[in-house]
Amino acid sequence: MTKLTEEDYIAKTLKGDANAFAYLIDKYKGLVYSLTLKMLKNREEAEEVAQDVFVKAYTNLAKFKGDAKFSTWLYKIGYHACLDSLKKNSKLQNNRPIDEININYISDVETALDGIEREERAKVISNCMDELPEDEKAILLFFYFKELSLKEIIAVTSLTEANVKVKLHRARKKLLSIVKNQVEPALIENYGRK
Repeated sequence: MTKLTEEDYIAKTLKGDANAFAYLIDKYKGLVYSLTLKMLKNREEAEEVAQDVFVKAYTNLAKFKGDAKFSTWLYKIGYHACLDSLKKNSKLQNNRPIDEININYISDVETALDGIEREERAKVISNCMDELPEDEKAILLFFYFKELSLKEIIAVTSLTEANVKVKLHRARKKLLSIVKNQVEPALIENYGRK
């Protein structure tokens, strides 16, 4: 018995096989939800938009040409759905931050302290990223957290390679400046020096 490929599941879905699309949903639901949650910072809204992404993917599946990976195509739909949601409901940007860092079983105090330190750094970076414009924040998210290649980011955002590189460079510089402005005052306050 041969294992079905992703292309096989797409073809079966296009022929009306609902179970084939259920497989694709199951395979990519974590990826899509992770993207929507990172961009929207609200669990309920992220779940709703993630569901919308799969509805849009299903209704537009015939338009998927296979030029990029299916996951990249889903990212593109998710990215644009999140931007639409943020435009419609700008108050979502100010919702409470979501702690996504899960510290698994901690065997000793040193590991616990390392985990807390990593979690604090992740919170600082996440809070600082929230101050960036949405397009720059998304590009950093794709590049560093989702580890998409430049080619995949171009496919998702529909920007030129030069534009992605410029936005990535600017976003890095802005993020560094924001982190520096938030961290230095805390260091001076707590330790009396830079």
